[in-house]
Amino acid sequence: MAGLYADEQSPLPVVKLLRNFGHDVLTVQEAGNANQKIPDEEVLDFAISNNRAVLTLNRPDFIRLYTLNSAIRA
Repeated sequence: MAGLYADEQSPLPVVKLLRNFGHDVLTVQEAGNANQKIPDEEVLDFAISNNRAVLTLNRPDFIRLYTLNSAIRA
């Protein structure tokens, strides 16, 4: 199943539902990163370094960051 990193805007009912389906979901709160105004770039870096996909409602910004990150790593 998928390893996910749920950012602060991710609805808790969605996190619970994904866990019920067997996905490994780590929330920002569980990682000790809540209420710190961590930039999206660092959220993505954390997820990548922990082999997780970001679960977010902020799709446009993370798509842009992923695209930039992929170009840099290529």
